[in-house]
Amino acid sequence: MSALLVPPSSSPAHPSRNGDGDRNRDVVLGPITAQTYRAFLASPHGEALGAGFLQCPSWADVKEGWRAQLLGWGPDPEAGELTGVALVLLRQFPGTRKYFAYLPEGPVADWSDPDLDAWLTPLLEYLRRTGAFAVRIGPSPAHRRWSAARLKPLTGPGRRLGDVLASEVDPLGTAVAERLRARGWGRCGRATGTDGAGGDGGGGTGGGGGDAQPRHVFQVPLAGRTTEDLWSGLNQEWRRNVRRARKEGVEVVVGSAADLPEFCRLLALTERRDGFRLGRSLAYYERQYAALNAEEPGRMKLYLARHQGEILAAHTMITVGRRTWYQTGASADHRREVRPSNALQWRMLLDAHAGGADVYDMRGVPSTLDPAERAYGLLRWKLGTGGQVVETLGEWERSVGGSANHALHRAFQAYLKRR
Repeated sequence: MSALLVPPSSSPAHPSRNGDGDRNRDVVLGPITAQTYRAFLASPHGEALGAGFLQCPSWADVKEGWRAQLLGWGPDPEAGELTGVALVLLRQFPGTRKYFAYLPEGPVADWSDPDLDAWLTPLLEYLRRTGAFAVRIGPSPAHRRWSAARLKPLTGPGRRLGDVLASEVDPLGTAVAERLRARGWGRCGRATGTDGAGGDGGGGTGGGGGDAQPRHVFQVPLAGRTTEDLWSGLNQEWRRNVRRARKEGVEVVVGSAADLPEFCRLLALTERRDGFRLGRSLAYYERQYAALNAEEPGRMKLYLARHQGEILAAHTMITVGRRTWYQTGASADHRREVRPSNALQWRMLLDAHAGGADVYDMRGVPSTLDPAERAYGLLRWKLGTGGQVVETLGEWERSVGGSANHALHRAFQAYLKRR
């Protein structure tokens, strides 16, 4: 585990009253152990909050250049009586003893609680006292959703997702956004973090003005559906391509850490072909594979598509609780006509369904609906699974109070833009 800025023996935040008159209640917040954190995520209440893999304790071991804290709040965090948790990554501002605090797709909290101040205020105060000058969070509620059926006929020159009436607007997401604005939080700038490989989930440095994680993701609902439902949900092109792969003898298997070098070789080819750059090394994926699977065997899997003895495509998949993510995909430049990537995704969908996942998240997609734009190809490919585009609330930032911290926050943003 990455070194803690504040050791577990440090005093927790003082019980905080929420300021809602008769609805006052006390919340204790402080450091917790990885064991306590994991036990909460595995509990019925913790599982219902739907933590993403970026909020698992193991993610602290994946991210280099950051220090980490595991925090929990509730009636008695040290005894494991929790109502929420957070993995906080901290990056030092060069030349100072101050830190930027980043909670990727976190904290893991009940965002439907109308009294956010009961835990959000103690969290900010705790981070301020540990040396943070600003905080970035990624609330979990969705904002809007568009079904594949709605989007397919509405593509066109210059069109974007925002031009299309959403299939669903999440009232919780709207309410959370209003509450955060009222408390001085600002939504980060134009979304970034979408790539042609399915979304890496690695995140950026934070504080640079744009989202480090994809604002728009693509999800295939699995709960209550049969495998026949999933097959009929694919469009004709996808079904044809899966059948073609099967006819051509494409074999899909689950690989191991020994196959990561080949995955990275194919990823480099994919980056050059599709015009994006994740900037992830083999060492990064080896570290991620080891950390996630040490936390829970099988948490991260590497799927391989072989044809005539050669690996033509490789995709990574991560599972936490009842959620599964297609994280990153890579494929060769040749023999694409045998459709190895379609075969991989169909197998991964089936495995996620068989494992009890409620949703299969294919990570980032662009917001363009213009077929002439290169990025649209990624969205078109994912639309073929019959799922839906989900606009998250994105990432939100604020300084933690005081003119000095506010000035440092602005200086940090400028520093990151120059890098």
